[in-house]
Amino acid sequence: MTRPSYPLSLPAENPLITLTHPKKTLWIIELHNGQDARLTPELIDGGLKPALDAVERSWRDGWRRLQQTKDQDGDAPGDDGKGALIIVGRRDQDKFFSNGLDLTRVVNNPNFFPITYNPLLQRILTFPIPTIAAINGHCFAGGFMLSLACDYRVMVDGSKRRAWLCMNEISFGSNWPTSFGRLLRSRFGSGQLQRKIALEGHRFTPPEALEAGMIDHIVAGGTKEVLQKAEEVAAEWEGNARGGVWGLIKGEIYRDVLEGMMLDVRTPTPISDDAAAKARL
Repeated sequence: MTRPSYPLSLPAENPLITLTHPKKTLWIIELHNGQDARLTPELIDGGLKPALDAVERSWRDGWRRLQQTKDQDGDAPGDDGKGALIIVGRRDQDKFFSNGLDLTRVVNNPNFFPITYNPLLQRILTFPIPTIAAINGHCFAGGFMLSLACDYRVMVDGSKRRAWLCMNEISFGSNWPTSFGRLLRSRFGSGQLQRKIALEGHRFTPPEALEAGMIDHIVAGGTKEVLQKAEEVAAEWEGNARGGVWGLIKGEIYRDVLEGMMLDVRTPTPISDDAAAKARL
């Protein structure tokens, strides 16, 4: 199979994400659907999913080389088998990581959660290398859930430009899919925190989110600085991918979440089934 040349912009006819490979052990996905990186079926099915495939293929090439070069003691020099992935909002601004789902494209689409969005969350939750969300601005709703699927979260501290983490569906009367509730409960065991996020729609400042354990680091500055910190986190944990079990262990940790995400109801019709096939084929 032909390996991608970088940068890789997807979908090819109307790029909404860009995948770069700045060093052997690191891949970066930039979301750039408009200024606020709204998540659409095209961005997910035509952008994020094939980008994740490209990253995994490239990492597995190195991991297989690692298996071939190990000596009798199990040691192997070099970077083969190491790897980490960063997801960041549009790089030329410091206002948004993602403003969430494009509801006009989602509300009447019975395929969106069971066929498009939930499989994306499942893929990231079980991805075989460490994943870091570089939250370079506001992170709302579906964008917040995307960040929660990642292993680590690094966020701007809000000193340069205001930034919030928020699940705001309560404010405009949009129900949650099963996947949102399962993922939230897997990350935060506190009922009070769950209530504050889901039912009160609280807009968490970065310091509040750090104190609540919603993110791992906050960084002064903007996109450049948050990416630098995300790369430090990637470098710290990329070696743990060498054992080949990072994703396998996560599959056990999040088994209930992954199974629960399959409970979102889909009532197919010939039209919706054809739309799902079109996205898949």
